[in-house]
Amino acid sequence: MGAPSVLPLFLLFACCWAPGGANLSQDDSQPWTSDETVVAGGTVVLKCQVKDHEDSSLQWSNPAQQTLYFGEKRALRDNRIQLVSSTPHELSISISNVALADEGEYTCSIFTMPVRTAKSLVTVLGIPQKPIITGYKSSLREKETTTLNCQSSGSKPAAQLTWRKGDQELHGEPTRIQEDPNGKTFTVSSSVTFQVTREDDGANIVCSVNHESLKGADRSTSQRIEVLYTPTAMIRPDPPHPREGQKLLLHCEGRGNPVPQQYLWVKEGSEPPLKMAQDSALIFPFLNKSDSGTYGCTAISNMGSYTAYFTLNVNDPSPVPSSYSTYHAIIGGIVAFIVFLLLILLIFLGHYLIRHKGTYLTHEAKGSDDAPDADTAIINAEGGQSGGDDKKEYFI
Repeated sequence: MGAPSVLPLFLLFACCWAPGGANLSQDDSQPWTSDETVVAGGTVVLKCQVKDHEDSSLQWSNPAQQTLYFGEKRALRDNRIQLVSSTPHELSISISNVALADEGEYTCSIFTMPVRTAKSLVTVLGIPQKPIITGYKSSLREKETTTLNCQSSGSKPAAQLTWRKGDQELHGEPTRIQEDPNGKTFTVSSSVTFQVTREDDGANIVCSVNHESLKGADRSTSQRIEVLYTPTAMIRPDPPHPREGQKLLLHCEGRGNPVPQQYLWVKEGSEPPLKMAQDSALIFPFLNKSDSGTYGCTAISNMGSYTAYFTLNVNDPSPVPSSYSTYHAIIGGIVAFIVFLLLILLIFLGHYLIRHKGTYLTHEAKGSDDAPDADTAIINAEGGQSGGDDKKEYFI
């Protein structure tokens, strides 16, 4: 009784794994598709293919098992759903302006014997909203500790929040996640606590949301903070190296938040204070040696005060060239230049004359060698007369 019962099982095993495509996984009539991910508001394309259609058409259905397309025929009146391609071996459709409610398993069917189906899981990403920062109410005092909160809703899956101050990363609390009332998206929140310094005055505290639906795009909110701090001051002389008899201004450059409203000038060893005013400059119309000494400037604001010191050393007066001497210096320079030019001209002229005088003397000497002397001329003249010849020769 045991042998006959084993034979059918063996034949079934041999049939299923026989070469030549009898394996069900190699069924040419089995359609196939792929899972898709789309951002809410975007467009998704569902593509179903089959190798052997067996004279049957492909069909797409939504998660609620409503037929969307049967072949090239529209079955559901939804203008967001359009036909992309319809052939005996492929049926592709697109869904535009995708909503979170469109998420789920879509079914591609082919009505052969038996009916074969393939599933496509469509995942819809919820885009997080622009984050909101709360907790900042008014100006902060230096070294005060503050806490800021950041929140963003509508993300799916839950987004992550990060903090930074300018280019510096701030380490906030881990992101808290809460499901939204729609049961699909999430609201995320985070807090950061830090102590402010005077360098933080005017700084931007930035909360950024990170999510795959943003595809690297920045989505952040910044909060500018104001920090109140005590003033500082520095004294700057004008001119930098004052001399006796000059006019001098000592500028007291105050910095702070708020800016200093008053400046108090004092000189060590003298009473009472030299000046108390909103003007930050101390003026010396005409410097004397007696003005030398150490001066203090106190910058005063609602946050406190700060005193800067400067030691003034009045130097001896420096000779200032008059306009008359300057004029003579210019004239002297012009005259020296002209004399220099004349000297050069004389050198060239002398050189020229020396060369040409040598040429003149050479020509003169050559002319003297060619001319007969006076004695020769007289002898020739006498010889002509004694010979009785009327012909006379004259040598000049």
